[in-house]
Amino acid sequence: MKPGAAERWIPALGWLRGYRPADLAADGLAGSIVAVLLVPQAMAYALVAGLPPQAGLYASIAPLVIYALLGTSRTLAVGPVAVVSLLVAGGLAQLGSLEPAKAMGLAALLAAAAGVVQLGMGLLRAGFLVNFISHPVISGFTSAAALVIATSQVGHLVGVQAPRGEAPWETVYLLLSRLGEAQGVSLLVGGLALVILLAFPWLTRRWMTGRSVPEWLRALLPRVAPLLVVVAGTWAAFAFQMDKRFGLAVVGSIPAGLPQLGLPPLDLGALRSLLPTVLAISLVGFLESFAVAQALASRRRESVDGSQELVALGAANLGAAVTGGYPVTGGFSRSMVNFGAGARSGMASIVTAALVALTLLGLTPLLYHLPKAVLAAVIVVAVLQLVDLRGARRIWAYSRSDGAALVATFLGVFVLGVEAGILVGVAFAGVLHLARSSRPHVAVVGRVGESEHFRNVERHETQPAPGVLAIRIDENLFFGNARNLEQRVHQLVAARPDVRKVLLIGSGINHVDATGLECLEQCAESFEAAGIELHFAELKGPVLDRLERAGLPERLGRDRIHLSSHEAMARLGDETPLPGRDAEGRYAESRHGALS
Repeated sequence: MKPGAAERWIPALGWLRGYRPADLAADGLAGSIVAVLLVPQAMAYALVAGLPPQAGLYASIAPLVIYALLGTSRTLAVGPVAVVSLLVAGGLAQLGSLEPAKAMGLAALLAAAAGVVQLGMGLLRAGFLVNFISHPVISGFTSAAALVIATSQVGHLVGVQAPRGEAPWETVYLLLSRLGEAQGVSLLVGGLALVILLAFPWLTRRWMTGRSVPEWLRALLPRVAPLLVVVAGTWAAFAFQMDKRFGLAVVGSIPAGLPQLGLPPLDLGALRSLLPTVLAISLVGFLESFAVAQALASRRRESVDGSQELVALGAANLGAAVTGGYPVTGGFSRSMVNFGAGARSGMASIVTAALVALTLLGLTPLLYHLPKAVLAAVIVVAVLQLVDLRGARRIWAYSRSDGAALVATFLGVFVLGVEAGILVGVAFAGVLHLARSSRPHVAVVGRVGESEHFRNVERHETQPAPGVLAIRIDENLFFGNARNLEQRVHQLVAARPDVRKVLLIGSGINHVDATGLECLEQCAESFEAAGIELHFAELKGPVLDRLERAGLPERLGRDRIHLSSHEAMARLGDETPLPGRDAEGRYAESRHGALS
């Protein structure tokens, strides 16, 4: 295999070539910093997924190494994230109450299935499919998911065991109905953790203002609050024996040692039920990961390959499946820390994985007294940053239809559930797009002053052209809007009895399907019957090629196909020949060169 082909499938070969000790020092520092953040987050997100804390740690070793070797981003930090954890929780909840071992097995099966889907999409170069999930849908989904995750942790914060409802709103209702049973010690511990998590970043940023602080430390300090509350909360719970004396819920025993290798148990019945969750994890997980990877790569003038990213994430999820973890993807906060700490390659992720492995080998006994209220506080503060009210207001102000898609997705997730909510948002956005496309914008245009520019007569002062109606079509012509367009053009012509020539300007047309072609042909026939000539201007090369294959220019007359609106209106207005045309009205230069 050629070196170039090898690097395409294993991008790590590119950065390993010429790897220097200085690179290892930078990657080692960044990987260590990310590990400090990842250990408490991995355990916390495992609780969100309804799994034991060790599942999050298991998902933070092999996937990180695999992505480091196969991924095209040098700074993306892969591992458990909030949104995917919620998707896992929603999928497992459909299967009823599960024992921890059964839940971990099914979560590993989810990771395997999502890995196969992502790997297949990557090999088929099908990354474009995620483009059908619009930004307003993603914004509505993440905001609703953040609230669902936050409310699901309130029970741990106040020491109340509330059953999970079939839909998020039911879970909230059941929780509110039991708030009277709140436990004082959980409220105290969780409340203090919330205060520290919220105040510490602000205090550290204020302290660093005006001081000469290394960039890696400036990126790290505001984000060490989770580790701080985990250490302080665990020490306090142990020192005062809060679990025994006051009934404080703690994490308990976490199995020491590295995860055992093995395939997850195959349960075809459960897998069929989990199929919508598998697809949601595959698409949403990749979309979140690729967006972060692309944003970070652009800062260093690097690039990421969407299809190879799918391959890398798919392989990482397969790695999680065979090591007892659950689905993973690239996370925003840890990736930003990795980038800010100066990571130069995937070696930083390998260092992070090694430190998580060391934690499992020797530090798990120290986590026995970690209060669940502290982990709940870590989750709440982390996910509430996903609620983007400013972005929602901006989308609503810019486009009411996009804003409606955002609201529909938000309500769908909160009322119907995560997978159903995503489907509602995608379907709603798709229907709105079709509705907009079915009513194409059509503008009557005229010459602006003595210039060669033609603009909408309703927006600009333009010169009238006696007997000529120039119409600009600002949409592709396809089966969904062809009849509407034909009717609109006839209405405009009927409103101008003096019109003898109609010019259709195609600068906004990139595609004409068979129904659109039929629409143009019918317009030409009806106009000819009424003594009106139909002309075209500014048709793009690929569009004109299709019309040529259908024989439309030949039937109309090639002198009715014009290069520009200026040339067409000059020709239609005074019938004088223009430079560049031969006797038959063709362009002297190559048609494809002039019109493409």
